[in-house]
Amino acid sequence: MLQSLYIKNYALIDKLSIEFNSGFNIITGETGAGKSILLGALGLILGQRADLSVLRDKKKKCTVEGCFGVPAYGLEEFFAEHELDYDDQTILRREITPAGKSRAFINDTPVNLKTIRELALRLIDIHSQHQNLDLGNRLFQLKLVDLVARNKALLVSYQSLFRIYSETKNNYIRLVEEADQARKDLDYFQFQFNQLDEAKLNTGEQTALETEQNQLDHAEEIKRTFGQLAEALDSEELGLLTHLKEQVNQLRKMSDYFVDAKSLHERLESCYLELKDISDESATVAERVEHDPARIQQVAGRLDLIYSLQQKFNVATVEELLALQDELEQKIGQVESSDEELTALEALLKKQETELSTMAAELTQRRKAVSVNFQQSVVDMLRKLGMANAVFQLSFESTEQLGAMGKDEVRFLFSANKSAEVQEISKIASGGEMSRVMLALKSLITDSKSLPTIVFDEIDTGISGEIAVKMGDILKAISSKMQVINITHLPQIAAKGDHHYQVYKFDEEDQTFTSIRKLENSERVEELAQMLSGDRNSDTARETARELLD
Repeated sequence: MLQSLYIKNYALIDKLSIEFNSGFNIITGETGAGKSILLGALGLILGQRADLSVLRDKKKKCTVEGCFGVPAYGLEEFFAEHELDYDDQTILRREITPAGKSRAFINDTPVNLKTIRELALRLIDIHSQHQNLDLGNRLFQLKLVDLVARNKALLVSYQSLFRIYSETKNNYIRLVEEADQARKDLDYFQFQFNQLDEAKLNTGEQTALETEQNQLDHAEEIKRTFGQLAEALDSEELGLLTHLKEQVNQLRKMSDYFVDAKSLHERLESCYLELKDISDESATVAERVEHDPARIQQVAGRLDLIYSLQQKFNVATVEELLALQDELEQKIGQVESSDEELTALEALLKKQETELSTMAAELTQRRKAVSVNFQQSVVDMLRKLGMANAVFQLSFESTEQLGAMGKDEVRFLFSANKSAEVQEISKIASGGEMSRVMLALKSLITDSKSLPTIVFDEIDTGISGEIAVKMGDILKAISSKMQVINITHLPQIAAKGDHHYQVYKFDEEDQTFTSIRKLENSERVEELAQMLSGDRNSDTARETARELLD
């Protein structure tokens, strides 16, 4: 349950700290005193969004902290799952900084907004007048039926599989679209691939061909140059080698009697041998290189093919053409293999649909099984609330497709008057009737929903007199099963509270503040007298207040 609430620098609240008790807690206050401000602050630790407008002093941070007693609600697994320290007294804190940043904490451990919201929704339920509008929401209606049918475990399993199924279905749709597009492009891909495949391209081929073409274009010059070099070095009469050979021989002979000649002989002989090699290689080159028009044409044709492919596919190298060829081959292969993948996905979808349909059928059966008691319980409660001729029915319809909640749609049908045709509740119920139906529903799910605290924000709107007394009895009964905090403007209901708190405004200098305090018994009489007559000094009102409390 909510044990205490601390609020600092929020709207009209400078700082307040209030402790709550188990049972039936009543909050009253004049219109405009700030009851909605209190709920707004509480909403922060429930994960609601906030902005800088909530800061009373724009230079200081806003802090809202709620302390909850949670020993009996099996939350240890939640804390372990989110790596949080568990304590029987759990503190939820929310801070809004002057820079507009929002921070959330669970037992002083920073958490994201989703985590604090998830925990808060397992600790407290706030029913506001706005929530009455949810009665017209079919998803809200179906969730209420599931609570009464105790479908939580089954629904969690179903929705887990449904998420997997949805992902599988999305993958299947994407693959079908890709396969369809690929089939449209297949002929074009195959044509491009065939062009590249028929070219029989090789890595490094272009560089080798360009080198060879350059050589072939200068074949005559090469042959002439190397031929002349070989002849200049090794002709029998004028060749350099012939004369050099004679000098080598002379130095060799001289080496026997002139020491310096030996070194020069060795160096000159080395030069001779090197020039001899150059001469031989030049002669070989001159003999090998020939002007070959046929080869020139062949090389030019091959390069023209390569250049045309490069231009067509907008690339600069043979290697890029080969990479493109591999890519086209993969695309063609994907088209061929996509049929197998589609077949496998179809089989998986069918299997998942079968499992989901079985679970959806069980959900339907469980929902319909509680419908009679659900309807009767709401009608019985409405009769206690003065609606003797009320009719409340559940109308089930089956959807063609599986959805996140199964294959059911439910409608709450309602009529408040005798012989009146039942219609969807959002179209026919007045504000007061909506409040009473919602209270009946909240009372119905009390036993089905393990929740420490429920807050009612003026659920008594639109009712008065004896009906207010009966509504108070129902709220009192709910408080025997969970902590109830009820904001009310009706003294008949306020008098039934175990604990009574007053929200009030006060001025200090040129500023107005909102705060809350717990009333003692004598103060409760004064507050109820004020609510009864508008005059807390009226003896008659005080006496009526005492009677209500008794």
